[in-house]
Amino acid sequence: MCPAARRSNVDQAPKRPMMESATADHSPQIEDYESMEAYERLKRLVEEVADDMQKAEGGNKAAGTRVRKAMQDIKKVAQDIRVAVLETRTPTP
Repeated sequence: MCPAARRSNVDQAPKRPMMESATADHSPQIEDYESMEAYERLKRLVEEVADDMQKAEGGNKAAGTRVRKAMQDIKKVAQDIRVAVLETRTPTP
């Protein structure tokens, strides 16, 4: 897959908010599913940047730019997962 196609796939990925529980007896299965979906997306992003990492290490400046952009996307998805995990452990009033 060419780098431009990879970037467009990342940008087109559905950006759904994490499920919030409205009651004390929330449904962890739904939240777990959302967290796992985000985790799978994170793994996919890391796998997709591997080729560009090798090219960047070889001195390819364009690949380095793509790696930096991918790392920003990875950072955002990782933060979303972190927030979701914190929400599952903290009871909502």
